[in-house]
Amino acid sequence: MSRPNETSRPDLYARVTDAIVAELERGVRPWTQPWSAEHLAGRISRPLRSSGEAYSGINIILLWAEASTRGYTAPIWMTFRQALTLGAHVRKGERGAPVVYANRIKRTDTGDDGHDVEREIPFLKAYTVFNVEQIDGLPPHFYAVAEPQLDPQARIAHADDFFAALGADIRHGGNSAYYAAGPDYVQVPPFETFVDPEAYYATLAHECTHWTKHPTRLDRDFGRKRWGDEGYAREELVAELGAAFLCADLGLELTPREDHAAYIESWLEVLKSDRRFIFSAAAHAQRAADFLHGRQPVQQEHAA
Repeated sequence: MSRPNETSRPDLYARVTDAIVAELERGVRPWTQPWSAEHLAGRISRPLRSSGEAYSGINIILLWAEASTRGYTAPIWMTFRQALTLGAHVRKGERGAPVVYANRIKRTDTGDDGHDVEREIPFLKAYTVFNVEQIDGLPPHFYAVAEPQLDPQARIAHADDFFAALGADIRHGGNSAYYAAGPDYVQVPPFETFVDPEAYYATLAHECTHWTKHPTRLDRDFGRKRWGDEGYAREELVAELGAAFLCADLGLELTPREDHAAYIESWLEVLKSDRRFIFSAAAHAQRAADFLHGRQPVQQEHAA
């Protein structure tokens, strides 16, 4: 007799992937963060838990897609019980959004030689959260509105500092952006040739996510043999998600690349053939983002 987590897990993978495929087939990238600085917390544009902790991996994509579909401007989510704990309540008739929790359980079996063998079994569990715009009675800071943003045409100093701290060989020139794996450098067109600063930093984030795949860093390889094959499409999806996560962390709008439409078809082929890859891609993108954050200088605390 199969255990419940064994029978439900494939359905959950398929359900999440089918929702993302449906968005891509409409020409919508569900990992583009849907809110702006209209909400105060929107300046940190990953989805946030009620505690202020940011979601990671596949849950970022799930909640961005839900917010985009439902038109939410606030990035904060919580469970029904968490709302009650804060003295608030989810409005009657509101539909929650699914997020997932992945972990491993240990199980001891008897081996062929009669000895106990311990193994880890991965499992995936879904639970439901609600956006704060679906909840009444929360403390005021959950609904706070931000002040106007700075001039978007200026170079963005904290983003420049972030990419400068990576230690990557970043070269400017030409009219195309790419990561050259052999000589190990990132190439992007000059800043002034982009339509706006966000387009420049989104492109740089994409290529620096590729930069993390080098064998001396995260050693990520999907078996790419040539441009446009399945391995290429898988790596491009990881870089796309990595750029989305980094732009969210840096408070930047993710500007679509000019070649975005061409990639959608290849991503659809991969996701339809492998219902679990979006989970894997999100995990790889999260590791890449974490790696790049790990290259940043440690903030020194000054004694009073």
